Amino acid sequence: MRFLVDLHTHTVASDHAYSTVNDYVMQADKSGIAMFAVTDHGPDLEDAPHKWHFGNLHVIPHVVDNIAILRGIEANIRADGTLDLDDVYLNRLDIVLAGFHPNIDKLDEAEYTRLMVKVIESGKVDIVSHIGNPRYPVDYKTILECAKANNVAIELNSSSGINTRKGSHDNCVKVAKLAKEIGNTISLGSDAHVCYFLGNFKETDKVIEESGLGYDHIINTSPMKVLDFLESRGHEPIESLHNLFTLY
Repeated sequence: MRFLVDLHTHTVASDHAYSTVNDYVMQADKSGIAMFAVTDHGPDLEDAPHKWHFGNLHVIPHVVDNIAILRGIEANIRADGTLDLDDVYLNRLDIVLAGFHPNIDKLDEAEYTRLMVKVIESGKVDIVSHIGNPRYPVDYKTILECAKANNVAIELNSSSGINTRKGSHDNCVKVAKLAKEIGNTISLGSDAHVCYFLGNFKETDKVIEESGLGYDHIINTSPMKVLDFLESRGHEPIESLHNLFTLY
């Protein structure tokens, strides 16, 4: 299996998703996924979990049945360029994704670009999610150069154009081509809202092939590559995961 890690999933904590953490663990075991991140939506969305959900994620073990679990969030970018979760909760998480969602709408490309740059430069975000979404246009060159300078990963999202965000494919190919040129760190996420889609990277495989993007900068090829990236971002090492992946 080419990709052992899925860094973008949603559980029943987000009401429009349909699987529990344990469902994902069992599916990971079946499908060969060694590590996945639980990244439910930030509290500004109408059906998202309360902020206390993220404060209590520490009760989820990092290892269940030899499957690694990262505790995270897909935060919402607000109209003032902040995130919808307080630092006291963000600082407890293993991984932070952030992107544009319906809590912010009807801005122009310049404003969406300015807000995303502000978020990237804040140092609070590890990965920016699904930037190929045509609903929220951004200047890709500006975003990718800023992400490179701030050691923030760019996500290629395997639900975009398939399950949601129709019309994203060509934009994602543009992003991938530019990322290859600039040398960005790339993260892949299934954006699964049901466990059966965990590790489904068929759409991102198409984007990778069409863009000519190599695998050197894709962190999902190895759990340790993900952990090394997160530690380079300032996250504390997770001893249990290092111990687990000494075999990889």
